[in-house]
Amino acid sequence: MRIEEIEQVYFIGIGGIGMSALARYFNGRDVYCSGYDKTETELTKALQSEWIDVHYEDNKDLIPKRVFNPQKTLIVYTPAVPANHSELLYFQQNGYTIYKRAQVLGLISRDSFCIAVAGTHGKTTTSSMVAHMCKLAGLPVSAFLGGITANYGTNYIETPNATITVVEADEYDRSFLQLNPDIAIVTSAEADHLDIYNTAESVKQSFEEFTGRIKESGKLIMRKGINLSPAKKPAYEYGVDVDGLSARNIQVKNGKFGYEVFNGNTSLGMFRLGVPGRHNIENSLAAIAVGLLLEIPLPTIQQAMDTFKGVKRRFETIASTNTTTYIDDYAHHPTEIGACIAAARELFPGKKLTGIFQPHLFSRTRDFANEFAQSLEKLDTLILLPIYPARELPIEGINSQLILDKANINNKVLINKEEVLTHLNDIMSNIEVLITMGAGDIDTLIEPIRKLIQLHNN
Repeated sequence: MRIEEIEQVYFIGIGGIGMSALARYFNGRDVYCSGYDKTETELTKALQSEWIDVHYEDNKDLIPKRVFNPQKTLIVYTPAVPANHSELLYFQQNGYTIYKRAQVLGLISRDSFCIAVAGTHGKTTTSSMVAHMCKLAGLPVSAFLGGITANYGTNYIETPNATITVVEADEYDRSFLQLNPDIAIVTSAEADHLDIYNTAESVKQSFEEFTGRIKESGKLIMRKGINLSPAKKPAYEYGVDVDGLSARNIQVKNGKFGYEVFNGNTSLGMFRLGVPGRHNIENSLAAIAVGLLLEIPLPTIQQAMDTFKGVKRRFETIASTNTTTYIDDYAHHPTEIGACIAAARELFPGKKLTGIFQPHLFSRTRDFANEFAQSLEKLDTLILLPIYPARELPIEGINSQLILDKANINNKVLINKEEVLTHLNDIMSNIEVLITMGAGDIDTLIEPIRKLIQLHNN
């Protein structure tokens, strides 16, 4: 099936951040789009407001009638959908063309100049930086992003007649092996998704295989210190205070990070970053490397980093009052949690940090319980929630208490999500900086917590 022959696309799991970007892509091409998702969210409501039909019950009778045309309908599903999903089974048994999300991305990006951003951490922010820089430079770019960018308010960015495609190269389920990029970025290659890969070595091998899929004339950009043997020699290796493309002389002033960028021993000048954290400085270096390869003028690259406003749920400031600052972050891996807390320490020196963390997946908790504890004990106060299971069934003996017991921190508590507001209300006078972290449904607490903070500051 060729992209231009498709008349209908039906998405199973349409509310996912990557799936919804694809829905917006096809919808913008006047292809009829509809789909199922388990839960109504702000994102699914936004899709419905864009004339995309969505329902929330696994029921074939709710599928729009025009979808029942196997010759003209593409079915797209996410690996997070269970194999016994009745709608998916129907399409499998009735001759439909069925692709995973990553396969569709591969088809879309095949005939364009593809910039693919891979990494167990940092790919959403980095790809969003690259897309923003290309837009600012006036390049014909479309971008499929894993988060809602603050600059554009969407996870899908399009320019008419785009010839450049920016995509997140997702390592989950080895999805990124569907891509053949012209420029590939690897921000990190740590062990994760061990429910899929089983071993850290298997994760590493998959990233090495991804670098082997770069086009013959293509370029690799890789963070310095990643323990990979890539198939292609990096055009740029980057990092803070390293050889290669480097950030040095880092300063924090008026809530912004400033730094001097060096390419080898040559200074490219001073940069300011619109989002905090040394991990984001590293992400910006990867984006800067793309700009250099695309020969974007240096002042435009500098302007793009300065005006980048970040991504929703990536160190996002939700509330800031005279007494309390509230940050929300998607961090769900020990390294991401550590980076989030470190950024808060640098941005709010001397302030007490209170963190609420919801672990994501029983398998990830099992695999990284010690590392979670070591990252979380860098807080002053830890509020831990039960594990969000997502696609998994419980694993005997694996629960949030495992992390709590290992965390060497005096002020710690394990409570249910329903108890959070009451608990915060009791301790609000002691909260200076509050951070919510996790990839589950902890985001449903964001607005209630914001209102509670405002109530205490009226």
